[in-house]
Amino acid sequence: MNSLAQPTRKAFDEERFAQHEERYVNALNDAGMLLMVSIGHRLGLFDAMHGAGPLSSSALAHNTGLQERYVREWLGALVAGRVIENDPETNTYQLPDEWAALLSSAAEVTMAVYAQFIPLLGKVEDDILHCFREGGGVPYERYERFHEVMAEDSSQTVLAALFDGILPLAEGIEQRLIQGIRVLDVGCGRGKALIEMATRFPASTFTGYDLSEEAIRWAQDEAQKRGLENIRFEVRDLTDFDQTAPEASFEFITTFDAIHDQAKPLNVLKGIRKALTPDGVYLAQDIRGTSHHHSDADHPMGAFLYAISCMHCMTVSLAQGGEGLGTMWGRERALDYMQRAGFTRVGVHELEHDIQNDYFVCRP
Repeated sequence: MNSLAQPTRKAFDEERFAQHEERYVNALNDAGMLLMVSIGHRLGLFDAMHGAGPLSSSALAHNTGLQERYVREWLGALVAGRVIENDPETNTYQLPDEWAALLSSAAEVTMAVYAQFIPLLGKVEDDILHCFREGGGVPYERYERFHEVMAEDSSQTVLAALFDGILPLAEGIEQRLIQGIRVLDVGCGRGKALIEMATRFPASTFTGYDLSEEAIRWAQDEAQKRGLENIRFEVRDLTDFDQTAPEASFEFITTFDAIHDQAKPLNVLKGIRKALTPDGVYLAQDIRGTSHHHSDADHPMGAFLYAISCMHCMTVSLAQGGEGLGTMWGRERALDYMQRAGFTRVGVHELEHDIQNDYFVCRP
């Protein structure tokens, strides 16, 4: 007889099972709704319905130049998803103002933007399965439209608050930008934040680095369209940035949601410290987490952000032979990395409009 105490098996809780089953069925319905929201956002259907009053499927198809049969099925999905209202007597459809305030481009924050991550990341599921079995990661080039969607996200979390909320966190930086300083954005993507700053502060010079050739081309084209001569963009692998960073070359350096998916995040942070002048400021936006799974369960978007990490941020780092920190590396680990990179003064800030990010102001 085994002398070790055997664990007691908990009795099967029928009520708890029923709650889980209901939650799961609701999640399936919500997943279908999100797929349709992504399509509606990309095709401009929510904008076409916003403020238009009751519309037939034919009228909506005509107004958007789309095929009626597809529009009708899309409407059916979102009526079932309790997003769009249907009047069976007139067979017309209407987008309630409360949903328009979330999903149309007139919304303060267009939540439909985030629905796009579901189909976008679903395209690499087979690649991720292979990585689960064999290791490694999925490279950036497998993610079609990722920089496009991230640029939409950045427009809402960064651009909307850049001048009134984010830059003021770095005390005195706006006045220095007016007078003229050198600015670097690391992992700039399509460079939207940098382009807005270059437009607003013509006396300063701006540089953007990113690994994506597609994103850099877009940024260069946009800067050229605006006639900006104080900005440049460069395709750059930052894996060895601790060695290759230009020493004391920038008074202000920014990263927006960029450190956690780097192959060598500590090297990037050390490079930023090296490139910063002694009186310089480094301002970083990165995902708000706790560095612990049990506490991240309380994050309002925890499951969604971990899924994005598994399907993108962690794996693109591993694809480069990197550390694979993941989206939810957390505040505790971020502070540790920043201190190890050589920053002696680090302040952490939260902004009311942004529930998913922390803002770090770092000084040598």
